[in-house]
Amino acid sequence: METTIQSIQPLNQATAQAARERQDTLTKPPGSLGRLEALSIQLAGIAGRDIPSIEHKLILIMAGDHGVVAEGVSAFPQEVTPQMVGNFLNGGAAINVLAKHVGARITIVDMGVAADISAFPSALVHKKVAPGTANMALGPAMTESQARLSIQAGIDVFEAELKKGVDIVGLGDMGIGNTTASAAIASAITGIAPAKMAGRGTGVDDEGFRRKVAAIEKALEVNQPDPSNGLDLLTKIGGFEIGGLAGVVLGAAAHQIPVVVDGFISTAAAMIAITIAPAAKPYLISAHRSQEFGHQQMLEWLELKPLVDLDFRLGEGTGAAIGISLAEAACKILEDMATFAEAAVSNKE
Repeated sequence: METTIQSIQPLNQATAQAARERQDTLTKPPGSLGRLEALSIQLAGIAGRDIPSIEHKLILIMAGDHGVVAEGVSAFPQEVTPQMVGNFLNGGAAINVLAKHVGARITIVDMGVAADISAFPSALVHKKVAPGTANMALGPAMTESQARLSIQAGIDVFEAELKKGVDIVGLGDMGIGNTTASAAIASAITGIAPAKMAGRGTGVDDEGFRRKVAAIEKALEVNQPDPSNGLDLLTKIGGFEIGGLAGVVLGAAAHQIPVVVDGFISTAAAMIAITIAPAAKPYLISAHRSQEFGHQQMLEWLELKPLVDLDFRLGEGTGAAIGISLAEAACKILEDMATFAEAAVSNKE
């Protein structure tokens, strides 16, 4: 993990500036394509190329279970986690449809599903740290060694995928109870009270929401996580899939690959990653603003502006798929659009 962190470099300002200058020569009023222009400049700086291109698109879905479900924080039983992993592998989930639509391949990773899924289709990547975390309302969710293992597993999975070709990676998640862990992480880092950070997750009722807030408050009180220490946060109130996604952020940044952050859970993972390695932040792209209550505060802490707001609250990487499509569009504008000189069109000068 430390070697990966040390490998993260600042964005290439020369290629970013070249992309900015080219945007101003294209046949349109400067800045008229708004966020797409800014995104193309960021991608040029990440890739170290004046005109970046996106061909190999990857969505990494990390799955894991959470002991805190014992506190009654979810509307769905824990059995749904392995069932949905099977659905991903069989191509029946929303993310399968959207990934196919944008031309992205999907890799699903068992980081800590609380069931034996070793007999699932061979496409599943097995990195199980343990069969679910401990109940964070009673003590640490995992050991520090397990936290390190989960982050390193994310790095290793990303680097294995890199050999197949990756120009951009989107983060996806699956895990009953993971909005509770994510809200706890966000509350600890931002200092915002759990009642103002937690949302309805899978759709809990009022009583379920009260249990969820109480579980987060108890976890923070019992564990006293250090908000400036990402490894401590992950150890005490995190999840194995959250650690894996944080590892993907670090691994991608170390290899100059943009990371499209999905919703609430993957944003919590990004917060862990940036707390560990602030240099990775320029590699992040926020795909969308989730309906989950505290997501906006999380994005503000990361200083990220989401590309779209579609009232998503599903996870899986569904928003990341849309973000990947927009990133590809930004690159194509930069590459394929004619300049004023090429089109023999007069500009405002």
